[in-house]
Amino acid sequence: MAVREIIRMGHPTLRKVARKLRKEEIVGKDIRTLVDDMVDTLHASGGIGLAAPQINESVQLAIIQIPKLGSRYGVLEELPLTVFVNPEISVVADAESAGNWEGCLSVPGLRGWVERPQHINLQYQDLDGVQHAREFTGFHATVCQHELDHLTGHLFVDRMTDMTKLVFEDLLVPEDAYPD
Repeated sequence: MAVREIIRMGHPTLRKVARKLRKEEIVGKDIRTLVDDMVDTLHASGGIGLAAPQINESVQLAIIQIPKLGSRYGVLEELPLTVFVNPEISVVADAESAGNWEGCLSVPGLRGWVERPQHINLQYQDLDGVQHAREFTGFHATVCQHELDHLTGHLFVDRMTDMTKLVFEDLLVPEDAYPD
């Protein structure tokens, strides 16, 4: 287990479509070691999600762990450590969209306003190769979409519709903080 380097926007791996893992790879030792490294890296970075391409491993693998206690995102509904292998996402019909200030370990120091559907279905495999289907709503749906974007070569900045809402984290304050 090791903390791995998180690659940053501009690295070519972040713009590739990651390859799907075969069943024999999923249940193998190398993928378990990769997941252990991803967990260590996630915890060391203070993030809530990490996709394998962010540590320069172009495979369809992501982890999410949302703590119940307060974080920089406020008090959230907990999502225990979950490993998503070869995930496929679909938006629930008539799902409403909502915006959030998103950040990314691969885009350090910046936040951007991104609107995403707030109700999704996700099919994925676990580390035993077992297929799962789950529904996610609200912030959990946003986080899933953000992490899974990494598996198709997308970053949150690609989902922004208004680039004037791309800001440095330390300047992310209420609009009325800057008088006219």
